Amino acid sequence: METGDSSNDPLRLLVGREVSAVCFVRDYVELHFDGPVLRALSNPFGRYGCRGWRFPARGSLELMRYYIGKTVDDYELVPDRLLAVDFGEHRFVIPLDHASRMGPEAAHLIGVDERGQSDTQATWIW
Repeated sequence: METGDSSNDPLRLLVGREVSAVCFVRDYVELHFDGPVLRALSNPFGRYGCRGWRFPARGSLELMRYYIGKTVDDYELVPDRLLAVDFGEHRFVIPLDHASRMGPEAAHLIGVDERGQSDTQATWIW
């Protein structure tokens, strides 16, 4: 297991992958990519087209579902500030600042094994 503050290389794993599911687990959100999983433990925000959203505000769940089927084309990591994945004109952002965190961790990325299956041994934490 690695902490994500030192490198954004693991995020390259998501480029070219399609969102297969958006999961709402009590008080956090996960983006699934048929293998990798990006978990937002701090409340994510973003935009879908021209519409901005902020979880868990009204309408955010409906907008986040539209990410299903979209392919990641870029990402941004600013340590202690934000982690973002981009889908053309759409963006999903996980705040990494300490004020936004509910606990010591803001985000997890679960990687994949050699078969492309989720592998908790390949986990990055921000």
